[in-house]
Amino acid sequence: MSTPDAAPAASQPRATPLRDVHQRLGATMTPFAGWLMPLRYHSELAEHQAVRGAAGLFDLSHMGEIFVTGPGAAAALDYALVGHLSALAPGRARYTMMCEQDGGIVDDLIVYRLGDEEFLVVANAANTAAVHAALAERASGHDARVTDRTSEYALIAIQGPRAARILGPLTGLPLDGVRYYASQRADVAGASVLLARTGYTGEDGFELFSGAADAERIWTLLAGAGAGDGLLPAGLAARDTLRLEAGMPLYGNELSRQVTPFEAGLGRVVVFGKPGDFVGRAALAERAQAPPERVLAGLVSVTRRVPRHGYPVLWDGSPRGAVTSGAPSPTLGKPIAMAYLDPGVARLAAGDPAGSRLAVDIRGRAEPAHVTKLPFYRRPQ
Repeated sequence: MSTPDAAPAASQPRATPLRDVHQRLGATMTPFAGWLMPLRYHSELAEHQAVRGAAGLFDLSHMGEIFVTGPGAAAALDYALVGHLSALAPGRARYTMMCEQDGGIVDDLIVYRLGDEEFLVVANAANTAAVHAALAERASGHDARVTDRTSEYALIAIQGPRAARILGPLTGLPLDGVRYYASQRADVAGASVLLARTGYTGEDGFELFSGAADAERIWTLLAGAGAGDGLLPAGLAARDTLRLEAGMPLYGNELSRQVTPFEAGLGRVVVFGKPGDFVGRAALAERAQAPPERVLAGLVSVTRRVPRHGYPVLWDGSPRGAVTSGAPSPTLGKPIAMAYLDPGVARLAAGDPAGSRLAVDIRGRAEPAHVTKLPFYRRPQ
């Protein structure tokens, strides 16, 4: 088994292969999960709206790329993760999770099956080392090898309703034949990539895994191809408001080792019917049968003040939950949030659309809000 890369010093975040591009574009750079990442280029509002109306270009090279290979790779992943990865067909991908023995979430992941004995596990940047180490430990009884190859790769995403139109002329792969949550090896702008129809924005789009040395050329050609279609480079700020509108959880906010998939409303990813045991099975089976202690809900503010992470949610003036993520929604034109609530309060609040009893404590002032179903936004079909 390979050894996880040493964590970078806090004062020296790692640069992605696209650092020079971001600097030339005048991006505001920020340390994030041990990496130096673009927060915004000029206007996060314009970047958000470009993704909803045209297309956005994202550098996601901070995400972890961990390969699990060998005759026992599928069985190792079935044991290590809560999903049934051995049932995944080559060329398909699946959203899943790694949990502790007590059911707490170590990370949420996308697993791509590249071949009968080859899987790519994409981890959140802050959790890559932990996921790599846990996968290596959990695969030790199987004929499988676990390798962290993050430093070899760049990951570029093009997201939005015009993504296929922009990307299409740069590859010989017919994009209409690439299904959602599927991947194929392809040539893009003369570079070999793994092209996947996945994303974290609520829009159609593609993620391109390339060699680090090819990243700048791919980015530049995509940016040029999309210039007439309204494509903009987009940073972390727009990515966060886009995923929040789409009701997608963020590790460290909605997901953590103190939360199980069932509390997060994602119990569907836990597959009890797969053969054999898996880490966390007993605890998760017990949690699946027990009444939830808290539920994840969407909130829409009645006022213009924005609920932020950690703010208490009040019912009749008493704290009965907490905000996990909140921001102004460019698409809805009002502040939105996700929050964990007492289940009884969530039910009562659903019948109180005016927000007369539910509020968020925003710096000592109770600001009314109402509960809504997630997601806040669904792309037109």
